Amino acid sequence: MTELVVGPGAQVFMHFNVELPDGSVADSTRAHGKPARLTLGDGSLSAGMEKELLGLAKGDKKRFSLPPEQAFGQSNPDNIQYLDRTQFAADADLSNGTIMAFTAPDGNQYPGVIRAVEGDSVTVDFNHPLAGQTVVFDVEILDIIAKEAQ
Repeated sequence: MTELVVGPGAQVFMHFNVELPDGSVADSTRAHGKPARLTLGDGSLSAGMEKELLGLAKGDKKRFSLPPEQAFGQSNPDNIQYLDRTQFAADADLSNGTIMAFTAPDGNQYPGVIRAVEGDSVTVDFNHPLAGQTVVFDVEILDIIAKEAQ
């Protein structure tokens, strides 16, 4: 039997750290003690990330850097909204950098980052918090389930 490797449609169980070039950790499944379960080709991963994972086997570790275009994209000015202060609870923390959940008209919730409060206008950034940044991934493949076995 040949060793199973990461390929299209495979479910991958892995630990990862997402780091900024300065070494600070932006996210970590290791810190939470809960590995991620991802499926290649379902659109949840960028093409750049999937390309780096292809061919890895259970137990493999890999560290790689992705530019913004291959990671979380560039910051899109259309994703910055200006909301009226009255749309927030009176006790809401509107400090710069605060991340809040916002409910869209379709009922889905999206995270937004408070960027500024000027008078009655609150600037909310709905871009991914790592948009526009080069990121470093440090991954460890824990298990792979082939597409046929699902």
